[in-house]
Amino acid sequence: MNKCLSLVHLITICFLPFHMASAQTELPQARIVNLSIDPEQVVVLHLRPGYVSSVRVLEEVSSVVLGDPGAFKADHSEAEPQLVFFKATSAKPAQTNALITTRGGHEISLSLVSQGKSDRSEPVDYVLNCERPRSFLIASTHPVFVVGETKNVATENQPTSTAPEKPGRQEQDLLRAERIENPHWEGKQLQVAVGQAIEKEQQMAVPFAVLNSSARTIEVLPPQVQLAGTSKDKHRKAIKAEPVAIKDYWITSRRLAPGARADGIVVFDRPTFKESRERLLLAVAQAEEVDRPVLAPIAFVAPVSGGAK
Repeated sequence: MNKCLSLVHLITICFLPFHMASAQTELPQARIVNLSIDPEQVVVLHLRPGYVSSVRVLEEVSSVVLGDPGAFKADHSEAEPQLVFFKATSAKPAQTNALITTRGGHEISLSLVSQGKSDRSEPVDYVLNCERPRSFLIASTHPVFVVGETKNVATENQPTSTAPEKPGRQEQDLLRAERIENPHWEGKQLQVAVGQAIEKEQQMAVPFAVLNSSARTIEVLPPQVQLAGTSKDKHRKAIKAEPVAIKDYWITSRRLAPGARADGIVVFDRPTFKESRERLLLAVAQAEEVDRPVLAPIAFVAPVSGGAK
């Protein structure tokens, strides 16, 4: 009997290292992905049951929607306002879509893919860091300039802040050159004015100004551009608005004291055409009144370089 027990112990000891090595080889290929987000593209996130994947965005998350909540799970906590966690809850292969909406009104479309527990050959995206596309170069009558971002995402291990990064010399020169001297203000408590647009190959750079005419400090949300107009319905003159994807923007400050002014520039691809009843509008809202943006019209076709302002 003792010989049998000894034999069992010997077999167990010999088999254990092989079992541990086999378990280690079954670990997935882990990936940390840094990806420039294009609002017109869908990002694929590879998941696996038993693992959690995190998505870090540039702004605070306002909502997360899952296409198939039975096969996947999404978690978001106010303690980590820029993080969303995704899990595959089904052992079978599954896929669905997810939509992340940020506080600034931006959207990130994801395609969640899980091969289930049976297939261990596919990699797993442990972390997905969303980054803005690199700055765009736009030619104008002034020297070539770069439109920067309101947040510095290139520096690692730095705390996130809603304040814009310090402008470089090119941005300072541009803002001085394009600063709206005699603004035509739209709005009351929050006032917005638009300057002369610069256009190159359908891409437009539009300077704008924001003024806090209220008696309290406000926080301005990132600017939006929309193509808006009335519908053709004879019975109801409904207003329709289609968002125009913004390529980049820069603003001197998003927190304005009473009477304070901020200047900025927004860059976007102009639609190729519009209906006669439609207008191109810049929409700027404050954080506590996101449903009441101030709309300022933008010239659909920018003046020819060298023309009168």
